[in-house]
Amino acid sequence: MRALRTGKVWGMKSGSDDDRAGAAVAEALGALLQRGHREHLYARLTRDVVDAVDATTYPVLSGLARVGACSAAELGLEIGLDRSGVSRRATRLEVAGLLSRSPDPSDGRAVKLELTPRGHTAVETLRTRLASEIDELLQDWTDDETRLFAAGFVRFVDSALFTK
Repeated sequence: MRALRTGKVWGMKSGSDDDRAGAAVAEALGALLQRGHREHLYARLTRDVVDAVDATTYPVLSGLARVGACSAAELGLEIGLDRSGVSRRATRLEVAGLLSRSPDPSDGRAVKLELTPRGHTAVETLRTRLASEIDELLQDWTDDETRLFAAGFVRFVDSALFTK
């Protein structure tokens, strides 16, 4: 992963855009959301979990755990894939016993995707791995820095900028 362009201490108010915390957060967020960075993280997390779970199927598995039973089209809107992309990945996960398909009772043409107990176990493994990776990254931080970062990050993500 490349270092961010900026290396300044934020919170100084000199007035230029490069000295604003918002610019630093925007740049860091942009780097965090880059597809290559996400795929690298997914590959690390999914190593040796279940053969069907890899960097391409992780978003389907993880997204389904977050939103619950839903159609491929609904899940696609949540995770940024089209319906056919979700369906292809879901087929791999279904063959591995991680999700199941059932008719949607509210729409006879639609199919609901749902995690199986094995799928829930895989998600729990992935979440534990992610938390461990983050804990390892934060191990050199003080307890106060860690608490402040966690609280601030949760508050940031829960803000109106990211809510529907």
